[in-house]
Amino acid sequence: MPNTDPPIAKIIDFGKYLYQFEKQERQKKVKTKKTEVKGIRIGIKTSRHDMETKAKQTAKFLKDGHKVRIEVILRGREKSLQDFVRSKVDEFLTLIPEKFTEDQPIKRGPRGISLVISKMK
Repeated sequence: MPNTDPPIAKIIDFGKYLYQFEKQERQKKVKTKKTEVKGIRIGIKTSRHDMETKAKQTAKFLKDGHKVRIEVILRGREKSLQDFVRSKVDEFLTLIPEKFTEDQPIKRGPRGISLVISKMK
């Protein structure tokens, strides 16, 4: 009622006002959905059955709405087998039953290669 004559002002308890404001902020924070980047590590010697198990876990993460970082850990001379490693990653990606998109393409790091995938919208 800013147009009344005389103007009306409400006197409130500032502590109570801050409490109500913080309570509203907490409610907003609870309603937002958090996405995490989950990690799946496979090695160059990982067997097919173990890769299938990890693919099921990856599908579960994607279903929950998380992003998944797939890392292939390489040691020593394994770092020189880039073509074989890429074929291993492609094989793993074909095992994932959930539809996905690549957020970050395959990139090479000091410990191996990695890529980030997320659920297709």
